[in-house]
Amino acid sequence: MTNHTLFQFFEWNVPNDGAHWRRLKEQAEHLAKMGISAVWIPPATKAIGQNDVGYGIYDLYDFGEFQQKGSLRTKYGTKKELMKAISQLHDKGIQVYLDIVLNHKAGADETERFMAQEVSMDNREEILTEPYEIEAWTKFNFPGRGDMYSDFKWNWTHFTGTDYNVEKDKASIYKIIGENKDWGDEVDDEFGNYDYLMFTDIDYKHPDVYNEVIKWGIWVVNELNIDGFRLDAIKHINHWFVRDFLKYVREGTKKQELYAVGEYWKSNIEVLQEQLENVDYELDLFDVPLHYNFYEASKAGKDYDLRKIFQGTLVELNPIHSVTFVDNHDSQPGQSLESWVEDWFKPLAYGLILLRKDGYPCVFYGDYYGISGEDAMEGKKELLDKLLYLRKCYTYGEQVDYLDHPNTIGWVRLGEEEFSNSGAAIIITNGEEGEKLMSVGAHRAGEKWIDFLGHREETVIIDEEGNGCFTVNGGSISVWVKADAN
Repeated sequence: MTNHTLFQFFEWNVPNDGAHWRRLKEQAEHLAKMGISAVWIPPATKAIGQNDVGYGIYDLYDFGEFQQKGSLRTKYGTKKELMKAISQLHDKGIQVYLDIVLNHKAGADETERFMAQEVSMDNREEILTEPYEIEAWTKFNFPGRGDMYSDFKWNWTHFTGTDYNVEKDKASIYKIIGENKDWGDEVDDEFGNYDYLMFTDIDYKHPDVYNEVIKWGIWVVNELNIDGFRLDAIKHINHWFVRDFLKYVREGTKKQELYAVGEYWKSNIEVLQEQLENVDYELDLFDVPLHYNFYEASKAGKDYDLRKIFQGTLVELNPIHSVTFVDNHDSQPGQSLESWVEDWFKPLAYGLILLRKDGYPCVFYGDYYGISGEDAMEGKKELLDKLLYLRKCYTYGEQVDYLDHPNTIGWVRLGEEEFSNSGAAIIITNGEEGEKLMSVGAHRAGEKWIDFLGHREETVIIDEEGNGCFTVNGGSISVWVKADAN
């Protein structure tokens, strides 16, 4: 079976030109050639404004089809353009995972009056005021869409909290008072209770909300013909709803293979393991601990012990449920979770996720095509194309690790018959120029191996026992393959 690779097809500063879905359609053939098996697309539903990345979500049913929030299209284009892109990706054998935002809603159409009390920004469990009446933006009528696809209208009873009192022109965190109203108790415990994140916080204990969002999940899979979800901000959502949502959407669409990966932004591996258990392993999680290991390694340089690069990570302890990544839209410069892996270490980090057997690696649009905006930087398309080609054609078979030196580590992939000429020896260092004696198999005795990346000019001759002395430049990566391989 060919190695699977995920591609995140957006960064935070994608231009608001309505052409992103067309760009995706145009890139489908190239992505397929590079071995991309699935694409994660940004939140495609109508947001609070046309320039919104999509996380300030307004209407789950509007994918750029209705005149709402000042435009028909979203930042990325129209629904028709999105569906054409999905169809083209499918034609090229690429699956599509939709980023869905189920924690909150934004940009309500009307205000309502109800009882609430202010809570501390630093501890949502700390009540600051007695209950009093506020006026807030909580009524969602969707005048541009009307009752098309759904006649459900949202009001204050469907939320647990909000962030602005119109009457007093005051921003705060307001906990809504009402029947069976409280913060969820199956969420992250940061800030006391991290149920509330932003805007108006959705209440999944309300049966009408519970049913409506599951109904939408079934509808969107069938409507867009998507293959999976990336679930945003699930550490703020009751884990039982995440579990139920995926279970019932799979049943309702008869797509038991519908893929799901959740964003639970936490570097504590025990917390991630517990989350997987809580949702009955219905989804995978992004390997945030591994990302932070990359970030720290890039900052520390040769002082970082590369033997520990996988310690405390999801790919080490639960590889089948780990989506590995180097950076993404949240970690890029200028964002709230900024933890950008430094440029020199990027090739090493991508080697560590793309060329190993464990984890489901994700390539970031910003690393591939570049980032725009104030922190603009060029992408590494040429290098990543080489690594992706290596993953597609060479890195198969048993993996033997040589993670035995603080600065210079390596591993070999022994290859599989299904992929002719497959097999590779990978070596990286965060220090000076290095070398490592590694075995690629006695059956390869006499073969000539070269560095596919072109960083080293010499040829390695495999000895009678199958060993080769593979070299690497300082602070670099080299990937050695059979010289006469195509």
